[in-house]
Amino acid sequence: MNGLNSADLSHAAATLAVALGCGLLVGIERERRKGQGPARALAGLRSFALTCVTGAAAMLTGLNGVVVAGAAFIAGLGVVAYLKDRSDDPGVTTEVALLLTYLVGVLSAHSAALAAGLAVALTVVLAVRERAHRFATHWLRPSELRDGLLLAALVLLALPLLPDRPLWGEALNPRAIGTLLALLLALQSAAHLARRLLATRHAVALSALASGFVSSTATIASLGLAVRPHAARARAMAGGGLLSCVSTQLQLLMVAAAVRPAWLSVLWLPALAAGALALAWGWWLVHRDGAEVAVTGATPRTEALPAPREDRMFSLGGALAVAVLLAAIQALVHGLQGWLGEAGLLAGAVIGALADLHASAAAVFSDAAPGAPGRQALMLVLLVHAGSKSVTAGASGGWAYLRWLAPGLWLHTLLGVGLLAWMG
Repeated sequence: MNGLNSADLSHAAATLAVALGCGLLVGIERERRKGQGPARALAGLRSFALTCVTGAAAMLTGLNGVVVAGAAFIAGLGVVAYLKDRSDDPGVTTEVALLLTYLVGVLSAHSAALAAGLAVALTVVLAVRERAHRFATHWLRPSELRDGLLLAALVLLALPLLPDRPLWGEALNPRAIGTLLALLLALQSAAHLARRLLATRHAVALSALASGFVSSTATIASLGLAVRPHAARARAMAGGGLLSCVSTQLQLLMVAAAVRPAWLSVLWLPALAAGALALAWGWWLVHRDGAEVAVTGATPRTEALPAPREDRMFSLGGALAVAVLLAAIQALVHGLQGWLGEAGLLAGAVIGALADLHASAAAVFSDAAPGAPGRQALMLVLLVHAGSKSVTAGASGGWAYLRWLAPGLWLHTLLGVGLLAWMG
């Protein structure tokens, strides 16, 4: 250590202190599971603390050979301990954790914060052993696991391979469409898991929020059809329909983030404010009605919504249909804008809004910057879509359903439109 100045000594001391803290953190958790007697596990509190400090000290020498030799020594200890293990269920968790703790010590010489974060993450993974085992083997269904792997493959493998350039002007960017598809699947998955985790008597609210991420219009229609034979439940069903609009607002932000993030600066406040109003109004309608539903297993069912395929986290076909619809409306809007200018943008957006809000909004985001023409087109899209939902509600559920749904539907839409105009 000759020739080290005070700054180097201070850095070395801080590194060793961080390494000691990280080793003690992981070691405390392992000590609790180490056991007693000859059958006890490989390492406990002191072993983990010393291993982490050893990694830090090896790194501070500045000799790569010392670091590699230390890692090989820890790995060798793990192999010997595993071969000597005579328990009925030998595992390598402690051995791998010991090697990773050594590497945490090495990392602490470069970044104390990163090393500490990794130590905390390692401790959490070790501590939730039983819960993680129950989640993987009992709670998580086989089809949900397959869906999760499919989503991971899409995000990690397929999405990076898609070209990140528009195929026609500013429209039809394969990477943007793929990103939106991944977001749709992720939102459906999150809604599915939340519905299983948060099973309560408010099944109408939870089901409506989850279904809204697929299609708010279809949810409103489905709830309206359920009102026909049960007119007394019109208020609760209208509340569920309004809660599906909360999902619409959140998904609108997701679409903007995927297609053109610049829109978020003018869209975040209108979307969140409109979503908050729809949430408060819809929850009041559902809660005031006091409708209770039966719960089967861990997943709520209602007479209002068709029973979902409970073992699937998302509908790949439905998400693909939305992505195809988005691409088609993008092409329509881009073509009309090229032909008629701003009038074509408005006309294409209105036509698209009659079919799907998010596809039409994505077309606006893709073809227009968040300036006055783009904001006007988006405001028109929101108003036309609210009108389309009103017609759908009246046709499916009749006047009893529409009179409870329409006030909240239009007020939250007008709030979003008004704030969108003000943000400009």
